[in-house]
Amino acid sequence: MAEIRRLAAIMAIDVVGYSRLMGEDEAGTARAVREHRDAARPIVAGLGGRIVKTMGDGLLLEFPSVVAAVECAIAIQKLMAERNAETAESKRILYRIGVNLGDVLLEGDDILGDRVNIAARLEGICEPGGVLISGTAFDHVRGKVDANFVDLGEKELKNIALPVRGYRVAMDHGATGSEPSAPQRPTTRLALPDKPSIAVLPFQNMSDDPGQEYFADGMVEDIITGLSRIKWLFVIARNSTFTYKGRAVDVRQVGRELGVRYVLEGGVRKAGNRLRITAQLIEAETGAHLWADRFDGGLADVFDLQDQITDRVVGIVEPSLRKSEIERSRRKRPDSLDAYDLYLRATPYMASVMPADARIAAGHLEEVLKIDPGYVAAHALLAWCHEICFTTEPGFVEAERLAGVNHARIVIASTTDDASALAIAAIGISHLDRDYVAAVSAIERALSLNPSCATALYFGAHVHAFNGNVDVARSYAHRALRLSPFDPLVYEAHLALGFGAVQEARYEEAVTEFAKMVQANPVFSSLHFLYAIVLALAGRAEDAQPAIAKGLELEPGFSSRLLHQVGITRQIVDRLAEGARLLGLPE
Repeated sequence: MAEIRRLAAIMAIDVVGYSRLMGEDEAGTARAVREHRDAARPIVAGLGGRIVKTMGDGLLLEFPSVVAAVECAIAIQKLMAERNAETAESKRILYRIGVNLGDVLLEGDDILGDRVNIAARLEGICEPGGVLISGTAFDHVRGKVDANFVDLGEKELKNIALPVRGYRVAMDHGATGSEPSAPQRPTTRLALPDKPSIAVLPFQNMSDDPGQEYFADGMVEDIITGLSRIKWLFVIARNSTFTYKGRAVDVRQVGRELGVRYVLEGGVRKAGNRLRITAQLIEAETGAHLWADRFDGGLADVFDLQDQITDRVVGIVEPSLRKSEIERSRRKRPDSLDAYDLYLRATPYMASVMPADARIAAGHLEEVLKIDPGYVAAHALLAWCHEICFTTEPGFVEAERLAGVNHARIVIASTTDDASALAIAAIGISHLDRDYVAAVSAIERALSLNPSCATALYFGAHVHAFNGNVDVARSYAHRALRLSPFDPLVYEAHLALGFGAVQEARYEEAVTEFAKMVQANPVFSSLHFLYAIVLALAGRAEDAQPAIAKGLELEPGFSSRLLHQVGITRQIVDRLAEGARLLGLPE
């Protein structure tokens, strides 16, 4: 079973002198600890936190936003100070709180890993009644939290291999912090545009080398250019965002002043001959972190490094924003939905690539086209819906094929600059009309519009693999996996790599890729049948039975005739058909 990880802000809380307090008054201490926890719960819930577990006198909490976590820690300590005001000093319940940000391993409801351990170790060296946060957390919250921070330098933490920089929150707001408070700016609020909007703030140079300032600025300019190629996204121009350069800013204020829903920010740090670049995508209204990552590279060719990071950031931001927009649409009242909202509501139903979900999506998309008949992205998804129904429902219904071709042709014939729509239409044309030339042309057009479009790369790998262009398919697949490794379309890369291996009769390699493919999308029936087929070709037909059983459970009417219906090149389809015969799959 694959490990499940996610980015989280972690808070560790512990009671100071708990053993002494219990020894002096066990019942009273237990009651006081419980009452203090109950009083703090609304603060935690209000800032989106979750109590992961209690550990005697301690708590472990998780937040989706490190800003929220630090604000919660400060609010809890203020609450504790108020509740302790009338209590004798010897009986006061004092907390130590440590906060860190990083990748955590999920195990049921629990969270594990070094990032969790760092939060706990920071709590252990924190002063009573205080809050101590890691350097990683500080990089994300400075300028966004109404507090001063004192840089305590590098700290050696027990059982943590590398030193961790610590920042103490000056709870009385009187200490001299290492960062000034954000300057006050006008609080005018610009109206949000009618499509998703983003501002890319200047990345901070966090090293002593002023030369890295130019590197950071150039990278931000390239990211703005790359994001501008995503035509469903409204991107604020460089001249506006660079007015914030050198300032500690509140992203919520930036959102109001620039009229954007999302903010991308980051920093550059030099260490020896290495550079570390951090980036984070934030929802401006709430301050919630949608995505964050770091990138490391050498100084040997900074321009190549700049290009690589720009491509990766742009490639990851697009699916992250689309996911956030879908969640936002789901929160809207049904009577307030417009064409864009209906399109967003259809999108998640495409993930399974199964007919029941495709029909739900098609219902939303048909409503979109009633409102806006020229909505190219809706035509593209409808083409895909019909392709799914044609290939996974019994009988290979001609009406489904023709409808899919019609919608795909509308997209390809349009003057659209929507790279994702063109890539999706390429799948419909390739499978339903077997027009390889038009499909490849659509993919090339999509990538000329946006070279960092992960959808175009994933579907480009698919189209080229199905048509026997192994080297191109591999190149697209590897680029897609590098740009957007957690994309819902990850299975397409492994499908393409597996088809290349089948074409070259490297069946064990195909088994490996198809196993990853099934793991990436376990509810898509066709993938299970393909996995079973390559197991048979590898001489492991007995291992294929669970895959066949799962495939038939998902698609009882499967027919191996499908292999001849979707435009797979002859060399590959003949080998797959042989594997299907070895397994006795229904024809």
